[in-house]
Amino acid sequence: MLRVLVCGRVGPVWMWKALLLFVAIAFAGQLLGVMFNKSSVQPASRSLFSSPDTQGPSLGSCRPHAHVMFLKTHKTASSTVLNMLYRFGEERDLRFALPLGYQLGYPLPFNAHRVKGYRGPRVVEFNIMGNHMRFNKPEVEKVMPADTFYFSIVRDPVALAESSFAYYKEVAPAFRKARGLGEFADDPRKYYDPRLRNNHYARNLLWFDFGLDHNANFSAALARRGEATIRRAFRLILVSEYFDQSMVLLRHALCWPLDAVVSFSLNARQQKPSGGGGGGGLGSSWVGKAAAVAAGVGVRRSQVKAPPDLSLTEEQREKLREWNALDWHLYNAFNETFWEDVDRFGRARMDREVALLRTRREVLARVCLRDGGKPVEAHRIRDKAIRPFQSGLVKILGYELQPGLDNATRQACLRMIRPEIQYKDLLDGKQFPRPQPAQAQPGQQQSPGQQQSPGQQQSPGQVGGASSRTVERLTGAEGGGRTVEDRDWDGNQLIRNNQTLVRVGEGKGRLR
Repeated sequence: MLRVLVCGRVGPVWMWKALLLFVAIAFAGQLLGVMFNKSSVQPASRSLFSSPDTQGPSLGSCRPHAHVMFLKTHKTASSTVLNMLYRFGEERDLRFALPLGYQLGYPLPFNAHRVKGYRGPRVVEFNIMGNHMRFNKPEVEKVMPADTFYFSIVRDPVALAESSFAYYKEVAPAFRKARGLGEFADDPRKYYDPRLRNNHYARNLLWFDFGLDHNANFSAALARRGEATIRRAFRLILVSEYFDQSMVLLRHALCWPLDAVVSFSLNARQQKPSGGGGGGGLGSSWVGKAAAVAAGVGVRRSQVKAPPDLSLTEEQREKLREWNALDWHLYNAFNETFWEDVDRFGRARMDREVALLRTRREVLARVCLRDGGKPVEAHRIRDKAIRPFQSGLVKILGYELQPGLDNATRQACLRMIRPEIQYKDLLDGKQFPRPQPAQAQPGQQQSPGQQQSPGQQQSPGQVGGASSRTVERLTGAEGGGRTVEDRDWDGNQLIRNNQTLVRVGEGKGRLR
């Protein structure tokens, strides 16, 4: 009867059987797809940062360097490099030589007593040092072990000047007087006074950061002596324009896994202002850290200044190279050395490892970041804890995390995009945990100094409600308007004696 019904009203039996087979195949395919997704995508996410298969070619029997000093030069992609050091150290519970504030006494020459918790040579072992300083090797050697690996990074002085002018326009008097970078380049001495605070940002900034006299008259002999001094102090000098190749060399020099040197560009400035204004062509998006605290908060829209004019003619570019002749010498010298290192490494081998690094970056960007990793303006970032601080006349961009990540992956991704100031405060809180405040007895009132008004906001030095006990308040770009309270991390007052910090009450004995 059913056979007759099917044949008579629905169609031939073979058509019915074919239909059932098709439905069965479709259902099986869908089921296999779900099983495939569950078995491949989720475990890949959980093991994304730990699988040895993703860490590049074997580095042989070398042992990873755990004592590292990075001279964080300005406007050279150094914030991105510092993030790598922070991540590597945090994941392995290494000890950082952190500043009392956000910089190690900059722009004064580095003094060992600027390191939080320092008590004298070899009293405490520090593993990693990398915050801004003006290099002073004898003082650094008091802090870091004898086997420390020293490295730094340089950048084309013209591109560096563009970034420096954009960032420090309102901080450096020489830049503030000029309407645009081209106008400054035409006659730098018209605007530059070496006696004025923060004008070091306007001339030979690399030379200054390396601890040398940036106002010295150029001579080939002087430039070679400075270069030789740097070569004696540093085992590797990277080049910002070849950042990925630099990371490959650094990885092999430090014997670190691939993920330790894979990064997202941090603190990039917005290349094309959204609100109009005159920005010119920019040589690179790599920039240094935004160190101002709440800069621009409460400023009315009508008061916001237009981004600086960075346009340059080729003649003006050449004038900037002459004005920054000491930096230009360093850049050419270390660029040449860099490619000699690449040749020893092997060009074909370098190409393969750069491709591997870039592929890995793309994979992590797809997993970690919204919109495939496109940087966004700070005010568009929903999580206020990862918004980069804004300073100067340019907008500093950040990232948003991909929603729905498991906790392990989220934490690993968060390390890669956490802004420098927040990351420093997080590490500070781990190394110097604050004692929990005593619970008030019933009926006992808090003292006025302990009360917090309902609308009071945390300072940028506060992470997760615990403030970093820094004593250096930043009120201008990278300390341009900085007020320094000379107090040690435990609250004891310090006084300055010929640029040496001495604990009050210890007589003539230096702070240990």
